[in-house]
Amino acid sequence: MPQISIETIIKQAKAAQTEFETAGQEVVDELITGLAWALLEPETNRSLSNQAVHDTGLGNADDKFTKNYRKTLGLLRDLKNVTSVGVIKEIPEKGLVEIARPVGVVGAVTPSTNPIATPLNNTINAIKGRNSIILAPSPKGDAVCELIVEILQKVLVRLGHPKHLIQKIPSPASKEATNKLMQSVDLVVVTGSEKNVSSAYRSGTPAIGVGVGNVAVIIDETADLKSAARKVVTSKTFDNATSCSSENSLVIVDDVYENAIEALQEEGGVLLDHEETQELKDNLWIQGKLNPHLIAKSASEIATVVGFQRPEMKQAKMLMVEETGTGSEHPFSGEKLSPVLTLYRAENFENACQKIIELYEFQGKGHSVGLHSKDETRPLEMGLNLPACRVIVNQPHCLATGGSFGNGMPFSLSMGCGTWGRNSISDNLNYRHFLNIVRVVHPVTPVEPSEEEIFGDFWEKYGR
Repeated sequence: MPQISIETIIKQAKAAQTEFETAGQEVVDELITGLAWALLEPETNRSLSNQAVHDTGLGNADDKFTKNYRKTLGLLRDLKNVTSVGVIKEIPEKGLVEIARPVGVVGAVTPSTNPIATPLNNTINAIKGRNSIILAPSPKGDAVCELIVEILQKVLVRLGHPKHLIQKIPSPASKEATNKLMQSVDLVVVTGSEKNVSSAYRSGTPAIGVGVGNVAVIIDETADLKSAARKVVTSKTFDNATSCSSENSLVIVDDVYENAIEALQEEGGVLLDHEETQELKDNLWIQGKLNPHLIAKSASEIATVVGFQRPEMKQAKMLMVEETGTGSEHPFSGEKLSPVLTLYRAENFENACQKIIELYEFQGKGHSVGLHSKDETRPLEMGLNLPACRVIVNQPHCLATGGSFGNGMPFSLSMGCGTWGRNSISDNLNYRHFLNIVRVVHPVTPVEPSEEEIFGDFWEKYGR
C-alpha cells in the first residue's frame, strides 16, 4: 500500500475542519469528553503507557499512567463550561463583542518524553476550538501515536464526525515530513527540542514553541526542610525526571545547607563524593551530549550502569552532586533528564537569586523557578527580578508548573518561556491559543480626554 502524502493528509484535514466548524458548543464539549475517555479508560491507558516506555526507553509506565490521567482530567476541568464557539464575551460599555473562530488546521510536534499526554492535550485543545489537528511525533513515539490516532478516530466516527479531524504524519515519522507539515498548516504548536522549536519559527507559519527547562529551586533559611525535601524528591523522581519542569538544581542557603542535605538523604537522595561525581559525569555525557542510554532511567539503574558499589545505591531514588560553577564547562549546571540533582550553596537569599540568574544564562531562561520558604515577600521578589515566567512556591515543581488541582495554573504540558526563552508566549499553552478572536465593534458615547487631564500632572511638575 503506497504511503499517504503530507499534501493528502492536509487536504483531508482542511475538509474535515470545514465540516466541523459548524458544530455547536454542546457537540464540541461532548466530543472532547469522549476523546479523553477513550485514552483514559484504564486498560487503554495502561497498555499505551507500557508501550510508550517500551518504545522510547524513557520514564516508567506507572507515572505515565498517572500523568495521562491527571493532566487530562485537569484539562477537562479547565475546559468545562468554557465557551469556545460563537460569542464568548460582550463588553457593552465599550461596544465590543468577542467571537471565537477556529485557527484551521493545527500541526502539533510532540516529544518522546510525553508521547501520550502531550498529543492528547493538544488534540483536546484543538478540537475545543473546532480545529483539525495533525500530530508529528518523535520517531521513538511514532508507533504509540499511530495507536492513539486510531483510537481517537474511532470515537470521531462513532459520534458522527469526520475521521480526518485527527491525523498524524505518515509512518515512519521523519524530520522531512515534520518540516513539510509545519510549512503547510495554519498553526504550528511545538513541544520538544530546541531544533524543532527553531524550525517551527522559521517555517513561515504562525508558531507557538516552548522553551527548554533547567529548573532551579531555592531552599532558604526559613523553609520547612522535611516538607521541601519530600516535595523535591517526589517531583524529581516522577517519570524518571522526563518533565521539562523537573528540578535540575537546588540552591540552598548556607544556614540550612547541611540540614537540607540530611533531609534529602532521608527521602532517598544519595550524595556523591568527588570521585563518584566524576564517574557520573563521564558516563552521563558523551562528547558533550546526554547519554541516551542513561537519560530517564531510575537512579538505581544509573548507579548500576556507572558501577557505583555503595549499598545505598540500590535503594537510591535520586543522585545528588555538589557544584559551584555554571556553563558548558560545568554540565551538571544544565538539564539532565534524569534523577540527578545538582546542589549549590549560597551565602544568603540574594546570592541564591544571583546563582539562578547565572544558571539560566546557560540554560532554562524563561521557564520557571521554585522556592521553598516561609517568607511571604520572597516569591514576589523573585517574580520581579528573575528571568522566569513562573515562580512555584512550596510545591513539587514538575507537578505544579503545568497545572495542579492545588493551584490556579492551567493544566498543560507546554510551558511558554516568553522572550527570555525565545518563545512567542509566556503562559501555559491552553485552548485560547487555538482560537482566532473576532471583535465586533459598535459605536459608543465618545470618551475624549482634555489636554489638562492627560498632561496636567506632567506640566505642573516639569512645565510645558
